[in-house]
Amino acid sequence: MQDPELVHYLPILTTLFSAAFVAALVRRAIPRHWPPHLLWWGIGVSAYGLGTLLESSITLFGNSPALNRWWYWAGAILGGYPLATGTVYLLLRRKTAHVLTAISLTLVLVATVAVFISPLNLDALLPYKPEGAVIGWMWVRLTTPFINGYAALFLIGGAFYSSFHFVRSGGQRNRAIGTALIAVGGILPGVGGSMAKAGIVEALYVGEFLGIILIWIGYEFCIRRTNPVAAYLAEETPAAQPRVEA
Repeated sequence: MQDPELVHYLPILTTLFSAAFVAALVRRAIPRHWPPHLLWWGIGVSAYGLGTLLESSITLFGNSPALNRWWYWAGAILGGYPLATGTVYLLLRRKTAHVLTAISLTLVLVATVAVFISPLNLDALLPYKPEGAVIGWMWVRLTTPFINGYAALFLIGGAFYSSFHFVRSGGQRNRAIGTALIAVGGILPGVGGSMAKAGIVEALYVGEFLGIILIWIGYEFCIRRTNPVAAYLAEETPAAQPRVEA
C-alpha cells in the first residue's frame, strides 16, 4: 500500500483558505442582507472547502466508500456550480437568473440523489486517493460535463467578459484585474479535474489550491473601491453592465 506523498496534504491548506474566504464573504454579506450573488458565492466556497476537507480526510485517515461518495458529490457534482450561480445573479436580471437556476439546479439535484443511491465499484477504491470510477452508475458520471460546462460558461466566461468590459470602459482597473484573476482561478481546478480523471489526482490538488487563492485575490481586487460615488451607482445599476462583486 503506497503512503501519501507531500502533495496529498495540500488540500489541508486549501480547506483553511476556503474557510477564511467564507468568513470574508459572510462579513460582507451580513450588512448587505445577503444579496443572492453573495449567498451563492458563500455556498460555492463552502462546497469548495468541503471537497478539499474530504480530500484531506482521505489523505490523513485513508479512503472509504462513504468518503469517496461524498467527495464525488462535493467536487464533481457541486464543483463550481454555486460560484457560477452567484455570477449569474450578479450579471443577469433577477428573473433571468431565477429561470436559469431553476433549470440547472434540477439537473444538480437529480445527479445528487443518483450519487448517493448509486452502487459503488469498490475495486476502483484507492487507499489514499479519491477516485470517480468508484461511482458505479456510468450515467451519473455523464451528467458532470453538463453541470461543469454550465459552471464554466458563467463563472469563467462571465469573469472574462466582465474583465474585457472593465478594460474597455476604463477607470476600473481593479475590477478588470480582479475578474481576470477569478477567471483564471476558475480554470485551474477544471484543468486539474480533467487530469484527475486520467489518474493524476495530484494535479487536481494543485489546481484547487492555486484556484482558490486566485479567486480570493480577484475578489479582493473587485471590492476595492477608488470612487465611492461610482461604486454606489454601480450597485444601483440593473444588470445592463457587469458589477462583479458589488
